[in-house]
Amino acid sequence: MADPFFVPGEQRSEKVHELFSIIAQRYDLINDLQSFGLHRYWKRKVIRLADVQPGDSALDVCCGTGDLTFALARHGARAVGLDFNQEMLQVAQTRIPLGSRLHSEQGTDSTWSLPGGIDQPSSVRFVRGDAQKLPFPDNSFDVVTIGYGLRNLAMWESGLREMQRVAKAGARLLVLEFGKPDNRLLRAVYFGYLRVFVPLLGRIVCGNADAYAYILESLKHYPAQKGVATKMAELGLCDTRTINILGGMMSINFGINESDPRNPLPES
Repeated sequence: MADPFFVPGEQRSEKVHELFSIIAQRYDLINDLQSFGLHRYWKRKVIRLADVQPGDSALDVCCGTGDLTFALARHGARAVGLDFNQEMLQVAQTRIPLGSRLHSEQGTDSTWSLPGGIDQPSSVRFVRGDAQKLPFPDNSFDVVTIGYGLRNLAMWESGLREMQRVAKAGARLLVLEFGKPDNRLLRAVYFGYLRVFVPLLGRIVCGNADAYAYILESLKHYPAQKGVATKMAELGLCDTRTINILGGMMSINFGINESDPRNPLPES
């Protein structure tokens, strides 16, 4: 039976938006449960690879409830988190200390300036927008990340291309996402886990199994780490790397935007 939240084509965005509106309030809890808390370690690995320098401008695409956005800011970046789902952004707002919180409306930004420190971001801004049409000028950011979002776009290639467009020369681009292990036995076990346990968890915690059966269905239609690596190379990103985690069940794709995508470096 097809998952009701996975609809190819023009309705993809509408269905994904509906899905995240349903699960927003329990999103962080289920992430902890289904990954046994390991997603926190994987995100810290993304931040280490991003090599954030104080004062860097950073964009976290499909930011959700803001894990990577806040982490980028804690490391000294002026961080922007972008998501198209207002419910997810509202949850992100609840993670801001009361008194520093501003409410966002559709089509506007919310900006928070907090004291620097180890436990608080120094500068965070959240924007509601489309990952396939980023509302930022070319060459705007030193770091661009996306965590568990590229797979959800109607055209993931357009999302990656937009990430490169807004990246400065020398900027680091990082994609954290579910992967596809090469090992057939490991892949079978992993897909079985996503097919049985994760939807059951979704039913128990948020009352909707289909919302989490969507993960496997979307992964089946996504080229995963190898496809992203190929596309990064086609876009002319340099020093591209694929970091496989848990045998490839999770992955981080990394690349450096060495030049303006419209004016690539000449071949040596």
